[in-house]
Amino acid sequence: MAEDSDLEKTEQASSKRLESAREEGDVPRSRELATVTVLFTAGMVLLMMGGHLNQALKTSMIGGLTFDRAVAYDPIVLLVKIADGLSELLLAFAPFALILLFVAIAAPVLVGGWVFSGKTIVPQFSRLNPMRGLGNLFSSTSAVELVKSIAKTILVATVAYIVVSNDLEPILQLSLLPLKSSISQVNSLMLTGFLSIVSALVFIAAIDVPYQLYHYANKLKMTKEEVRQESKESEGNPEIKARIRQQQREMARRRMMSEIPKADVVITNPTHYAVAIKYQDEGMSAPIVVAKGADVLALKIREIATDSKVLIIEAPKLARALYTHTVLGDEIPAALYSAVAEVLAYVFQMRLFKKEGGNRPEEPKAIPVPDALDPHSLLPAISTVNNELSELGVNA
Repeated sequence: MAEDSDLEKTEQASSKRLESAREEGDVPRSRELATVTVLFTAGMVLLMMGGHLNQALKTSMIGGLTFDRAVAYDPIVLLVKIADGLSELLLAFAPFALILLFVAIAAPVLVGGWVFSGKTIVPQFSRLNPMRGLGNLFSSTSAVELVKSIAKTILVATVAYIVVSNDLEPILQLSLLPLKSSISQVNSLMLTGFLSIVSALVFIAAIDVPYQLYHYANKLKMTKEEVRQESKESEGNPEIKARIRQQQREMARRRMMSEIPKADVVITNPTHYAVAIKYQDEGMSAPIVVAKGADVLALKIREIATDSKVLIIEAPKLARALYTHTVLGDEIPAALYSAVAEVLAYVFQMRLFKKEGGNRPEEPKAIPVPDALDPHSLLPAISTVNNELSELGVNA
């Protein structure tokens, strides 16, 4: 059952899935909205420019039916006259055509936005598969389109019947009117009917837009397995990332171990912590930590230090403070300058002793370390607070 649920498309499409679909030219579109927008624009433009276009048609018709002797006997003059008439007519209708062209291009992007993808123009021979075409013919999408077509037919027929019924008397009286008045009346009736039908189609578009958005989102839904796979691809396989982090830690540890022989001293707990310190008069404003570790790693640091003849000093409080409050490769805190300086002074004295002899320097014992930097010094205070909270019935 769990495997079946993982194969069901129940998850919303991710941003990556949506972007991938958009790159392939797959975006939501509403043909009904685009159609209504173009038709409504055409009706409004005709309403505003109807007088101008009517006058242009009238002038063109009068000019086309008017002939003189030169036109009747010279075919070239006739062709020129026809060309002039057509050019004037095209010029008059050019604004109307340009407006419709712009709206026809812009209307489809009202839903889904503008997108250009070269993948949509690449030939796909799978679309020539008759079985696939037959399947699309009886798909749910085809059924919805069929229902929309029937609804549009019924709606247009109903609105047209209502418009004609309301204007039946003026229509029957057209034959009794003068020619100029009847033409004007016909134009008015046709424009009113056209806008009424287009306004009715707005209802279809208002239903189609939410449906197309729902259908698009439902089509791009993902299974839980696809979500997990995409997460792995985008964020990386957790197992591979864990292995990479392990390798990085190993490389950092090897680099750290290679720095131990260059250290001046290793300060130990003596068994739980080990911190290697290095200091040079030139180029360093304060000693730096070149290696540090706890438990097994501390033992390894001590072994390398012993093999490399790096001096090891037991200073438990200082070792704990250095391990807790330092970062590998950074300078020690200013609060530990005095304590580390005392250790380094002993280190340099031992080097001089081994080189020139004389009295052996005494190893520092009570190295001053602020209690606030020693994690063990805070344990009694934490224990006291926990006890007080327990007495008050509060779990720490």
